[in-house]
This record gives sequence, structure tokens and C-alpha cells, in this order.
Amino acid sequence: MRLELQSGQLRLARDQMLKIHDAAGSTVCAVEGSVWITEENQPHDIVLAPRACYRLRHPGLAIVQSLGNEAALILK
Repeated sequence: MRLELQSGQLRLARDQMLKIHDAAGSTVCAVEGSVWITEENQPHDIVLAPRACYRLRHPGLAIVQSLGNEAALILK
């Protein structure tokens, strides 16, 4: 399945992963739950607590995954 989303809110199930391609400059905000973010070829990962945001900084693949429980996030 392929899902295209320019921006909006979505919910990730427990330990569910979202792959985002070439979204440098987009912002991921955790609305509920915590999320883990890793960007291609970057040595450090990001963990967002609820109500925290992170701006993707690098081209290529970014992976966003819920940590432990469900998570709701906004991509803008």
C-alpha cells in the first residue's frame, strides 16, 4: 500500500512505523504519545514527548515510529 500525505494528522498504532521521503523542512509534532524519528545518514535520532515538535532537516528517508503505545502526530 502507498499513502501520500502532504500534511495532516494521523495516528500510529503501537510500534507502527511511518516512512517519509524527501520532506526536509516539514515539521512532525507529537500530539499524543511519544515518537522516535531517525533521518537517513544522520548519527543522532530524535525522541519527541507529547506536545513536542521537530523539523526534518535532511533530504532522503525519515522514519517516524510510535514508542511503546499508540501515538497521534501532525505532519506540516
